[in-house]
Amino acid sequence: MANLVLAKPDHHKASPATALLRDTVLALSSQAFELHTAGRLHEAVALYERIISFKDLPVIRGNLGHALAQLGKFDAAIVEYRRAVQLKPDYPEALCNWGVALANLGRADEAEEKYRRAIIVDAGFAGAHHNLGVILKEAGRLDEARHAATRAIHLAPRNTSYYEHLATLRPFVAGDRYITALEILAKNPAGLSDAEQTHLHFALARAYEDTGSFGAAFAQLLAGNRLKRRHIGYDEAATLGCMDRMHELFGADFMARYRGAGLSSALPVFIVGMPRSGTTLIEQILASHPEIFGAGELTLFDQAAGALIGTLPGSPPFPDMALSLSGEHFRALAETYLGGLAQRAPAASRIVDKMPGNFLFAGLIHLALPNAVIIHAMRDPIDTCLSCFSTLFSGGQEYTYDIAELGRYYRHYRALMAHWRSVLPPGRIVDVRYEDLVSDVEGVARRLVGHCGLAWDPRCLDFHRTERVVRTASATQVRRPIYQSSVGRWRKYQEFLGPLTDEIACTHPRQKTKETIDV
Repeated sequence: MANLVLAKPDHHKASPATALLRDTVLALSSQAFELHTAGRLHEAVALYERIISFKDLPVIRGNLGHALAQLGKFDAAIVEYRRAVQLKPDYPEALCNWGVALANLGRADEAEEKYRRAIIVDAGFAGAHHNLGVILKEAGRLDEARHAATRAIHLAPRNTSYYEHLATLRPFVAGDRYITALEILAKNPAGLSDAEQTHLHFALARAYEDTGSFGAAFAQLLAGNRLKRRHIGYDEAATLGCMDRMHELFGADFMARYRGAGLSSALPVFIVGMPRSGTTLIEQILASHPEIFGAGELTLFDQAAGALIGTLPGSPPFPDMALSLSGEHFRALAETYLGGLAQRAPAASRIVDKMPGNFLFAGLIHLALPNAVIIHAMRDPIDTCLSCFSTLFSGGQEYTYDIAELGRYYRHYRALMAHWRSVLPPGRIVDVRYEDLVSDVEGVARRLVGHCGLAWDPRCLDFHRTERVVRTASATQVRRPIYQSSVGRWRKYQEFLGPLTDEIACTHPRQKTKETIDV
């Protein structure tokens, strides 16, 4: 994940001319910086804007952009970074953060150019080298990415996130100097924040697995996940309760009542399921077809549903919004979603939206877009959950950092998918098992292209050569030909997975399904 860099105001270099104005700006700058670092972003934005009304300073513009980017307002952030660089052309932090905002908007080439400009200004700026490595990895330029990643570590050897990034680009080997460096940091973690220690644990877990020390690897996973879980506000009862409520609200009668109410567009192809279940591989195969555009993990449907909720009396939350819906609402939902989707690739016949969490919306998707393809990525339950537990996600997936919580979430996900199969028309959801895909890639790929209503194209078998940006944890895996080494990975950790397997195997009236698990 590319990192934003927050610059502490330099009171000596940035002081305005008059003493009174200088003292006012200095006081406000210190206050804004404290609010920013405390996560009170809206207050920090307001204060930065107030400071700018007194004096337009590059560091304040840069930090305003940083706060806006943290709020997800990347277009607005770019405006501030551009102004900061106009005021101070040799401002590497603003250039680097500008690159992060561009990358988040899918403008990878421009992001790379900003990172390289930051490095020209300051060749020792480790953060710019790291971010360059991330954008190169996402573009599939792995040799260049490894070079940038190792350069970042050389410049900042105590930054543990850089080692974790390198671990996605190359395997660790016995005697690896990077393992030695990580172990030294683990013995002397003084000065490392909880977030930095979390990266350290995940990097060491990868190192120990690569070198065959599975007990040591799992101990690091437990430590890293425990630290991460301490800093997130996952509400398990609310999350699982929401899934349970969908069984009640989106029943067979409801689905039959509004069948045919939506729009007939076949443009969207949804790939849903659990994270780490093969969704990126499926998208990469489909996106290698000349008529299909892979848009990555989009939040468009969630946003469209949120916009619809805002028009309903009392703005009922999802999924209770279902009680207030009419046929017109499903058409409005489809129009909003399609309007945003088509902008991604106006000339494409199909556009893939591979947000795994859209499995929650499968009922809404069917009613709003009855001709859209819904592909359900499936993988061995224990392999899926172990892969989630082994991944430090860049955001979301809050249920993955406690192994028992993860098992309970998986069980509810599986039950909800069984519910969708029971209330949607037969064949409406196309199940694709990861194990089947890696053992018969051509057979499964042909079936997927056929479900999309398109003629077969052999380029789908050369998916690992397809040049496109992939911004998920599987960015490096999909650059390789099909391999089967990830199948049955959980068996290496079998003795440690009791809490997970117990939860997944647990039965409850709501969770009984025809699907069996082999644990």
